[in-house]
Amino acid sequence: MRALLIVNPKATTVSAQLRDVIARALASEVKLDVVETTHRGHATSLATQAAVDGLDAVIALGGDGTVNEVINGLLHHGPRTDLPAVAVVPAGSSNVFARALGMPGTPVEATHQLLDALAGERRRAISLGRADDRWFAVNAGLGLDGGTVRRVEAARARGRRASQSLYVRSAFSEFFQGKARHQPVLTLERPGHEPVRVALAVVCNTDPWTFLGRRAVRPCPEASFDTGLDVFAMTRAPLTAILRHLRQVLSEQPRLRGRRLHLVRDASTLTLRSSVPLPFQVDGDHLGDRTHVRLSSMPRALTVLC
Repeated sequence: MRALLIVNPKATTVSAQLRDVIARALASEVKLDVVETTHRGHATSLATQAAVDGLDAVIALGGDGTVNEVINGLLHHGPRTDLPAVAVVPAGSSNVFARALGMPGTPVEATHQLLDALAGERRRAISLGRADDRWFAVNAGLGLDGGTVRRVEAARARGRRASQSLYVRSAFSEFFQGKARHQPVLTLERPGHEPVRVALAVVCNTDPWTFLGRRAVRPCPEASFDTGLDVFAMTRAPLTAILRHLRQVLSEQPRLRGRRLHLVRDASTLTLRSSVPLPFQVDGDHLGDRTHVRLSSMPRALTVLC
């Protein structure tokens, strides 16, 4: 088996020495090439070339952003049955994709599980979401979550370390200072359904949506890599309602209830439209402001080793 290990050298939880240990361990099981990324989008181009070269697997050593770039590189020309499988050694701040696949939370333990998966060729086909021309594995959103991600990225560019407190502060800043605030500025459209005006909407391809430290954030507790897209939306979002539903989505067994909630389960396509440009994110990557985004689900779009 031929594989490419794409290493994000800025990964927050793995030292250069540990990266070398992980690479040597993987090389004991496969014929391995190792490349470190040097700029944003580098993992995408490396994965695109891996698909052209007919490699068997692409392994991402990094966080959810690195995984997203790999997925978009592999699927540059669309899903195919002969594309390389994807694997991940989690080394980011949240590692939502890896944890949703059932991978251990530490890079060393995850490497051991991946070695078992490689030896036994243990594979799984999962669904992906697509937001306009961008594939996503975990989540997407227009508005509050997009603005939160934008604030986090700006803070990290100034040298701040990604942390639970940074995300929480950024979310509250976006809530109080962002364009959406309390009034519904988004319209959620689905084929066969009446449009719904909402103040915020997060789109989930799996559960959980993200993590705050060790605590899972679960706005779409039934979302799965085996189904379509789920949506957690609120028709209005005053602070009291936000805090009430925050307690719900942080529960180990969420029971989502409330007159302001609008929940969507297993959607194949949907569109978010905004009356004003709002920040947009996929898999924790801010992609600029949009006034509309079309989202769709592609079943069994990606093969993963886990």
